[in-house]
Amino acid sequence: MSRNRTRVAALIQEGAAMKNWRYVALHTIAAAAFIFVLQRFALNATLESSLLWALVFGGCAAFIATMQSNR
Repeated sequence: MSRNRTRVAALIQEGAAMKNWRYVALHTIAAAAFIFVLQRFALNATLESSLLWALVFGGCAAFIATMQSNR
């Protein structure tokens, strides 16, 4: 009986980890897309500048989401 509980607990933790990585990826993509659209179309920045800012903000968003999911 205790082995079964251990397996169930391990599966639950794996599922939680997948949700955390999915959350981090979604947060990263959303932040990068938002800043790209803002820079490119609202502020009329160049493509290179918009991509650079999207990369920077996406990285920051990934860091913040990772810290929140480990909390």
